[in-house]
Amino acid sequence: MSAGSERPRLKSVNFSSLAGFGPFGEHAVNASWIAVQELEKLGLRDDVDLHVYEVPVEYQTVQRLIPALWKKHSPQLVVHVGVSGMATTVTLEKCGHNVGYKGLDNCRFCPGSQCCVEGGPECIDSIIDMDAVCRRVSALGLDVTVTISKDAGR
Repeated sequence: MSAGSERPRLKSVNFSSLAGFGPFGEHAVNASWIAVQELEKLGLRDDVDLHVYEVPVEYQTVQRLIPALWKKHSPQLVVHVGVSGMATTVTLEKCGHNVGYKGLDNCRFCPGSQCCVEGGPECIDSIIDMDAVCRRVSALGLDVTVTISKDAGR
C-alpha cells in the first residue's frame, strides 16, 4: 500500500453469530441467546449480512449444524456467544479447545474421548487480537468489565 492510500473497505461483510446457545442445566433461558437476539434487533451497518441462530447444547447436533452453517453462509467472521455461571465479566476467548469436555449435554451425552471433533486440532486460536479488543472496549468507559480467557466452554 502506498503512502496516503486508504486500506480497502469490504463492500459487504457476511457476519454470522452462530452460537447464541440454547437452554442447558439450570439455565432455562440461555442469556447468550437473548444477547444475540438483541444484537439482531439493534442491527449492524447496512453492509453487514447478519445471520443469527440458536444452537442446541448437544455435542452431536453441533457437530452437524455448525459445519452446515459455515457451508451455507461462507462467513468472513463468526462470533460464538456463550454464558458461564462462573463469569463475572464479559469474557473474550482467545482460543477454543477440542479436548477436556466432561459434562453431559442436553441429551445426557458426552463423547467418550472427551473430544468435540475426533481428529481435530487440540486448539483453534482466534485471528482477532482479543487483547486489543479488550483494551479498546475498556477505553470506552462503559459500565462493563471485559477480560480475556483461554479456556472456552469446558
